[in-house]
Amino acid sequence: MEMKWIVLAIAVAMYAIVIAFPGKKAFVSVGAALAVILLGVVTPLHAVTALVNWSVLMIYVGSLLIAELFIYSRVPARIADEIVDRSPNVGIAMVAILVMTGVISAFVENVATVLVMAPIALALSKKLKMDPTYFMVGLAVMANLEGTATLVGDPPSMIFASFANYGFNDFFFYLGKPSICFAVQVGLLVGAAFFYFYFQRHGKGKVEIEHEPIVSMVPTWLLILMIVGLAVSSFFHTGISLMSGLIVIALALAGLAWFVLVRKESGKATVEMIKGLDWETIAFLVGIFVMVGAISETGLLKDFAAFLGGIVGNNVFLGFVVILVVSVLISGFVDNVPYIIVMLPVAAHLASAMGLQRELYMFALLIGSCLGGNLTPFGASANVVAVGLLKKQGIAMSFPDWCKIGVPFTVLTTAAASAFLWLVWR
Repeated sequence: MEMKWIVLAIAVAMYAIVIAFPGKKAFVSVGAALAVILLGVVTPLHAVTALVNWSVLMIYVGSLLIAELFIYSRVPARIADEIVDRSPNVGIAMVAILVMTGVISAFVENVATVLVMAPIALALSKKLKMDPTYFMVGLAVMANLEGTATLVGDPPSMIFASFANYGFNDFFFYLGKPSICFAVQVGLLVGAAFFYFYFQRHGKGKVEIEHEPIVSMVPTWLLILMIVGLAVSSFFHTGISLMSGLIVIALALAGLAWFVLVRKESGKATVEMIKGLDWETIAFLVGIFVMVGAISETGLLKDFAAFLGGIVGNNVFLGFVVILVVSVLISGFVDNVPYIIVMLPVAAHLASAMGLQRELYMFALLIGSCLGGNLTPFGASANVVAVGLLKKQGIAMSFPDWCKIGVPFTVLTTAAASAFLWLVWR
């Protein structure tokens, strides 16, 4: 049997097992990677030095640690308190909390963002004697939406940047045009309007709240320095450079030293914080990098791009819609990380074959695969966390209950963001 078909069989089996047993995704992807190495498709040295993007992993680990310290500082909670206090009415306050959740999620991992904002949403709901269900759904979907906006917002954005050779600044402007961040902001505006019409009925009065005390501003400055460092690095290096990874890791280690030496937190608290980082996704990414590298080297991605090109033909709009819709539907049910790693070269090749700027199809892929996670309660990790937090409150959320908000929100925000992409990048 030709080697590429063996690799394809391993990849299909990997995806099937990940879908069936998502809790084992790290073991499955690493196992698949070891299989293609043992088969001689890639050498161990090539896998470690060329296929695994260590700069992406450093940025991910470092940003996760800085995010944990940012949550520990209680600054996000204090900002939320100020927003509620200064909002003219309850409806606007609730939407402002959701928008703030999105903005934080552009720089902090989505699950961490939901965890820090959830107590605020639950407390506000309790004071209003309101069912918190859709407020919690709002936190998750807004976090997923804005996680697409920047290089450090979510793993798919980092993967996109690695493939497209984008730096931090390229998410804002690229080739003199507004880039992916602005498309997401269009979706954010539509999402905010959607939730305002939903929440405005909860009254026009104000809610008195107690202000959270701030532990320290140091993690906030670390977060700001991370953003500035990545922006400056983009001027010197294209794409995700080793410098970018080292900057984020160095700031994270400085934050950890502050946590131990200045805050004098216990060794147990420090270990718990480090253990609590998303190591499963990190291991999962290592395996996926190797596996997709093997798929690419056997020519399977070019074959798939040619197949997709045969379906689309020369119809640019059809290609755009197919990539967008398929990405939304798949990501509503399947982890978007392996999907986007496989599909990025396919989308780029298809766009190039049609004489288009590759951004048109790659941005459609990124928008569809990230926003599609909002469709279902298990489409993204932040959704699962939101449902779990509701369960702790004694509220069981069904699949149809989620879809009442998730489906219209996904359709509206995806349509708005993709319309922007089409107008700017066509």
